[in-house]
Amino acid sequence: MRSKVDFEEFALARTPHLFRTAWLLCADHHLAEDLVQETLARMFLAWRGLDRVENPSAYAQTVLVRTFISQRRKRSSTERPTETVPEKMANEGDQTLRMALQSALSELSPQDRAVLVLRFFEDRSVEQVARDLGTSSNAVRSRTSRALNRIRTVFGADLAHLALS
Repeated sequence: MRSKVDFEEFALARTPHLFRTAWLLCADHHLAEDLVQETLARMFLAWRGLDRVENPSAYAQTVLVRTFISQRRKRSSTERPTETVPEKMANEGDQTLRMALQSALSELSPQDRAVLVLRFFEDRSVEQVARDLGTSSNAVRSRTSRALNRIRTVFGADLAHLALS
């Protein structure tokens, strides 16, 4: 049986990875933090019964993505940012590419965004994504194709420039 200490160790180890995935899904730092918190809360409630789960990390990713999609379906997920911007931490990497990626992902439906994040940022197979989202492999392939075409449309001629920057 898994203990509270085991959960704390798990949560500390997995939070950065969960946050990265959540940020790619939400495209907002604060919403990503909320999504990770909700995911960890759900994991904690189920923790003692997860002895039969071979890979708790993969299970947590599945909980994260399903929570994200579930929140997007709710009408109450209409929080809007305030006029004042909170202090931001220093980000490493190419800000232009990051902002373009965030913008392009925000143009997609939650399901299409989840498919792209899991396939290309989490490097999961079509079959793994289908299992995680509770859908067929053909549906994942179709959503991937449609989402990539939409991303190409959003980026337009800037795609080659951003990739080379």
